[in-house]
Amino acid sequence: MNTTPAKTTTPDETAAAQDAAAKDTETKDAPGTSSGAGDSATAPDDLSTQPEGDAADDGIADEDLESDPFETARHGVGAGAAAVVSAALGVVALTGAWSGRVAAERETLIGQIKTSGGGSAAQQISEIYGDAWHTTALVNGIFAVLALLVGVVVLVRPAFGAPADRPQPAWVRAVALAGVALGVLGVLISAGMYFDLFASLPSAGTPAGG
Repeated sequence: MNTTPAKTTTPDETAAAQDAAAKDTETKDAPGTSSGAGDSATAPDDLSTQPEGDAADDGIADEDLESDPFETARHGVGAGAAAVVSAALGVVALTGAWSGRVAAERETLIGQIKTSGGGSAAQQISEIYGDAWHTTALVNGIFAVLALLVGVVVLVRPAFGAPADRPQPAWVRAVALAGVALGVLGVLISAGMYFDLFASLPSAGTPAGG
């Protein structure tokens, strides 16, 4: 019967086996290290996409801050319309309106009725001509005062109430100033007409032999 002798392990073989086991352990740990490296590699990509998102948000914010063309067109429409009305009223105050002519003709008719039964020449002049003249001046003066008031309101409106996002357009201020100037001129002319400062009423001459 043959007997196989037991294999004897030397110290060198034991050290070699321990080195092999250590290498196997390092090999097993290697995938974990590579996955961690992969995570660290993807991290900069995530960070790199963040500024792009911020840039997109900044773009949206810039679009929101941009002025709407329709809003810009609507800005100052009310003030512009009032300024034009002021200038138009000033022109009417200087040239006369149909309402003034109608009121003057009415006063003329009333004067003729009053003096139809008789009256002095001075009374006829005052009732027929003077009252119509003064009525025309009064109507024109009313238009002039309205032009003056509307123009002043347009000019001083930005100083009251909530502050506007944008300043009042220059053309609105220019037209409002024109309305104020025409209104002042109309008030002066109407006052002179009403108080007979520019031309007095005609006077009746003394009858011959009176």
